Amino acid sequence: MIKLKTKEVQRVMSPLISVIIPCRNGANYLAEAVAGIQRREMPVEITVEIIVVDDGSTDSTAEIAENAGCRLIRHETTRGQVAGKNTGLRAALGEYVLFHDHDDVMNAGALAAMYQTLEADRELYLVMAKVRDFFSPELDDAERQKIRIREEAYHGLFTGAVLMRRALFERIGLFDESLNTGEIIVLLAKMEAMGLKHEKIELVASRRRVHGANYGRTNKAKERLDYASALRARMRGRAKGRGD
Repeated sequence: MIKLKTKEVQRVMSPLISVIIPCRNGANYLAEAVAGIQRREMPVEITVEIIVVDDGSTDSTAEIAENAGCRLIRHETTRGQVAGKNTGLRAALGEYVLFHDHDDVMNAGALAAMYQTLEADRELYLVMAKVRDFFSPELDDAERQKIRIREEAYHGLFTGAVLMRRALFERIGLFDESLNTGEIIVLLAKMEAMGLKHEKIELVASRRRVHGANYGRTNKAKERLDYASALRARMRGRAKGRGD
């Protein structure tokens, strides 16, 4: 379980939202991702911290993060994006947490809308908005023709589209670092098994960049194994919830 900071620290500017960006060699897109989060249109009384977890980068990721005013935490060696999420959670000061990929772009006003949804129902632990795919501008026509993207917005990804109460992780624990993907499935399975309330909304919160080095394109075999493991965990959680 994670340990919360003291109430005195949390009250400094409360409620605080922690946006966590696990990132390895993200110099290509990180500045744009941070700018999108900072263009959040939040009420002035809501403070937001951006935590970049540099997962053993060999490029200028750390410099970009610091120049943009982010909190920077470094892994000396590469541990993976799920471990990066856990590192960010342990350091986060916020009552609310959102994970964001370094190569995606949050839509203006999305963070405020998700926050307002959670605030309207104190029993909600998680709100899931939608993402929409877009081709990264550097892809030429030939490259784009080789890639199939979803034309419609969709639920199901963490990146910039899922806002959670940090207290959720006191209930379900941290992420399984043996997985590199599919952790959202495991998280939802644990929530369902424990009867914790979450809600999907139609808001399109984030744009998911499709480019030549997306994890799902470069690690297909590992991704399939992780999703299979995550789905099994979800089935076990549902069976437990039914008392099977």
